[in-house]
Amino acid sequence: MSYPPPPRVPSGPRRRSLLASVAGGVLLTACSDGDKSGEEGTAGSPSVAERVRARAARDSRGIVERYDVVLAAFPTLAERVGPLRAEAVRHAEAFGETAPKTSPSPSVSPSGTPDGASPSPSASPSAAVPATEKDALAQLAAAERALADRRAKALLDVPGELARLLASVAAAGAAHAYLLTEGSR
Repeated sequence: MSYPPPPRVPSGPRRRSLLASVAGGVLLTACSDGDKSGEEGTAGSPSVAERVRARAARDSRGIVERYDVVLAAFPTLAERVGPLRAEAVRHAEAFGETAPKTSPSPSVSPSGTPDGASPSPSASPSAAVPATEKDALAQLAAAERALADRRAKALLDVPGELARLLASVAAAGAAHAYLLTEGSR
């Protein structure tokens, strides 16, 4: 009796690979020497951990704003992008940031652009929405991937619990990037 050939393996990172890389980062962090050098700053200056947490909160708010811009321009993506935006809101809250719970309405302003489509002053100029849904998803995926990479690098400089949070959110961001690009294939 012969067995059927194995199914085609999908391209891209596998869930196990993502989890293994996060686990490795957590282990590296847990095995650090435990000194408190990153936790306390000099007189009056914020510690490394406080600066990293504030940056992570701003970055999470920024990615939520990018999702809002895309959702305002392409309301048909709500089912696909909405859950990822909701996760980004939770990430911002985990870092101490308050982000809007709901995305802006996709109504069109008198100028012909969707309301909420212009990024806030804190959002980067590159947050402009491309002309097609596919390009908008690719831009969101690139932003998620870049943010995940930045967070993975930052977790090496902070103590235990914040490093674990950064590792977890970085892994989620990498998964978001994968999900955003996988559906467009």
